[in-house]
Amino acid sequence: MSPVPVGGPALFIGADTAYVALVRPELDPDDPGVRRAAEQAGVDPAEFAGPGGVWAVMVETGGEGGGFELPGVRDAEPAHFAERLRAELAAASAPGAARGPFTVDGGAVLRLDAHPAGEAAYTFTAHVTPPDADDTPDTYGPRTVETGPVPTAELLADLDAFLGSLAS
Repeated sequence: MSPVPVGGPALFIGADTAYVALVRPELDPDDPGVRRAAEQAGVDPAEFAGPGGVWAVMVETGGEGGGFELPGVRDAEPAHFAERLRAELAAASAPGAARGPFTVDGGAVLRLDAHPAGEAAYTFTAHVTPPDADDTPDTYGPRTVETGPVPTAELLADLDAFLGSLAS
């Protein structure tokens, strides 16, 4: 967990040790934690907080984490991804529904393959490719993240909260 409080919409799919996340971090330069972190970094709190509003993808798998920004991505794109994932999960959770695998395509940077894991959960394989992964060898390259079972009801609640945070 970051010692700097981060606000903004966030959707985490997975668990603490294997996840993919869509986040739009927002730091408050007046927050005491942000001020301390800025002081430690030797920069002004407003500079440390930055302009905000930039979407990012974060991943962790096998003890290795990382992420990348998605400049130019508007709220509508992560919202559309979350709506499609929610629709697939809701359809699979309906009484009498066949619980099969499905894929949610988030464009060039994210594809999510879902597989049933018992009666009330799914495992996910996230295929993550940064926009500039092929430009230079030292950039954060493509990753595949395998999550453990994620309870469907919890993920549906998280999706509703995420979509609600984008609507407000």
